[in-house]
Amino acid sequence: MWHPAGPGPGFVSSNGRIEATEINVAAKLGGRVQDLLVDEGEFVQAGQVLGHMQVQTLQAQRDEASARQQQAVAGIDTAVAQVAMRESDRLAAQAVVAQRMSEFDAAQLRLQRSQILAREGASSEQELDDDRARVRSVQAAVDAARAQVAAASAAIAAAQTQVTAARSAVLAANATVVRIQADMDDSALTAPRAGRVQYRIAQPGEVVAAGGKVLSLVDLSDVYMTFFVPEASAGRLALGSEVHLVLDAAPQYVIPSKVSFVASTAQFTPKTVETASERQKLMFRVKAQIDPALLRKYLQQVKTGVPGMAWVKTDPQSVWPAELAIKVPQ
Repeated sequence: MWHPAGPGPGFVSSNGRIEATEINVAAKLGGRVQDLLVDEGEFVQAGQVLGHMQVQTLQAQRDEASARQQQAVAGIDTAVAQVAMRESDRLAAQAVVAQRMSEFDAAQLRLQRSQILAREGASSEQELDDDRARVRSVQAAVDAARAQVAAASAAIAAAQTQVTAARSAVLAANATVVRIQADMDDSALTAPRAGRVQYRIAQPGEVVAAGGKVLSLVDLSDVYMTFFVPEASAGRLALGSEVHLVLDAAPQYVIPSKVSFVASTAQFTPKTVETASERQKLMFRVKAQIDPALLRKYLQQVKTGVPGMAWVKTDPQSVWPAELAIKVPQ
């Protein structure tokens, strides 16, 4: 229920409830909940392990990926050995080319002498024909040897490509192992922030889908009250404006807070906090955040869902009355 004046013209008040940021701890991958290490209502710290998902399947996948990784590493050695073998083949082929070139030079010199002797009548035409045939035969052998060198060079290039492919396979296998290990690490359900366990949504032994919620936490460092004020008052509110909260469960205390949010568009106030006549007015939603340092001091006493009254000072010159002066537990 909204009170238009409050303790004076510089104040407005409205009903609200204490709320806090809720955080869901969910399974990254679908699977069976192995265990939960916390109970509802228990306080936890950021990074604390809250439970585990079963990882037998992931362990098998990691073992398979590790075997493929070792196989890929062995593939590099095999490919490098193939390169060395092909380079040896090329060296041998080059040696054959050199041998055939020597034979070709000798055959050409013999042919030249045979031509001179034939012109002088000192040698028969048959010997000249034989020398010419020998030159052509050696020339063909030279061409064949050069072809073998070219083939060996192509084989080296192919083997080097296999080395590159084998190294890429190792990188892919390493990435697979890292990915699976990351999934295994994520199977440990950890608290993203400090807070209190609100609900155990799933229980050990239950199967949840990917992204399935397992635990619900309340971040007690971000506690606020949501309430509604009319347009005239909302227009005078600024972020950081003072708000004093009085809870129904502890009316003897006045809790300090500050405006952290004012809605940019008007809306009807929910029926649970408005009378029928007042619901006809458009209201603006406001959030008053409690100082995190104060929350840490009284962490065990913080409860969400507690109803209360929010008193807002709309005039910076106004002075809080004594009954709304800040009073916190000692």
